[in-house]
Amino acid sequence: MSEADVLRVIVSLIFILMVIMAGAWLVRRSGFNRGNTQALRVVASQNLGNRAWVTIVEVEDARLVLGITAQHISLLHTLPPGPPSAEGARNPPDGADTPRFTAALARALKRR
Repeated sequence: MSEADVLRVIVSLIFILMVIMAGAWLVRRSGFNRGNTQALRVVASQNLGNRAWVTIVEVEDARLVLGITAQHISLLHTLPPGPPSAEGARNPPDGADTPRFTAALARALKRR
């Protein structure tokens, strides 16, 4: 192989790599790689202090009460699935879930 042939192969490989990276960037920007974003949804979250939260996360068939800190995520309680709600509504405006959430949190903390 001559120097021109080696140079042609190297330039071709660099071009192919650039095309692959550009395609990956386009797919990432367009959102084609995103799956079902509704499989996991944060229903409510309460800040408890310095980088600590209690959060209710809704999954397909249950609602999970999670304790979240900077180093650890722990399952505090599992709630039955909630009633179907309007799309995009995170919390009911009248605070109807507050007593149930408070009672569930109190039960979960007593068990610890």
